[in-house]
Amino acid sequence: MSTNARVSIAIAAVFVLIAGIVLAVKAGDTPEPSASSNSDRFVRSDSHKLNVAADGKATFVEFLDFECESCRAAYPVVEQLRKDYAGKVTFVVRYFPLPGHFNGERAARAVEAAAKQGKFEQMYQKMYETQAEWGEKQVPADDQFRAFAKDLELDVVAWSKDYADPSTLERIKRDVADGEALGVTGTPTFFLNGAKLEPKSVADLTASIDAALQ
Repeated sequence: MSTNARVSIAIAAVFVLIAGIVLAVKAGDTPEPSASSNSDRFVRSDSHKLNVAADGKATFVEFLDFECESCRAAYPVVEQLRKDYAGKVTFVVRYFPLPGHFNGERAARAVEAAAKQGKFEQMYQKMYETQAEWGEKQVPADDQFRAFAKDLELDVVAWSKDYADPSTLERIKRDVADGEALGVTGTPTFFLNGAKLEPKSVADLTASIDAALQ
């Protein structure tokens, strides 16, 4: 079997896992969004972009929770899409920690604090790579997240200050507010050029992206 075939099968298997875990974990009832009032809520000026396409033809937005197992399952799929559509699609990350996840909000603060030192992506990846170590627990993961900051060679004193800074939490809450206004009720939730996606397979995602690029 070729390497490409094995990769395709692996990605497909991940999507099966996402469906099994439950793609949309409920965060509460939210009214249907109004397109006119929410046109600027998909991507803010301070939103984190993993990839940027110069032509701006396709923008893929994910609302996520770093403690969410479904988000962890989707992570390699999104990473593969980033590789496949590098330079063609802008990939945007929005925070949406769910109330039922004890360390979800803490993880978002840890990532945002790292972003202030230019290492958003590195901490974003670290969270998913280590989720099994700190996720689904009812004790604060502050010390673990601080250790991650040290591993990434951040200024830990500055990181700790930003981690505890109320403005960092407010930044995350703005993402959550945007998500709620857009009808996000669980994670991961994907939007492409402002349209909510409900993929059942990787092929559904690639087909939507290909159509947007035509």
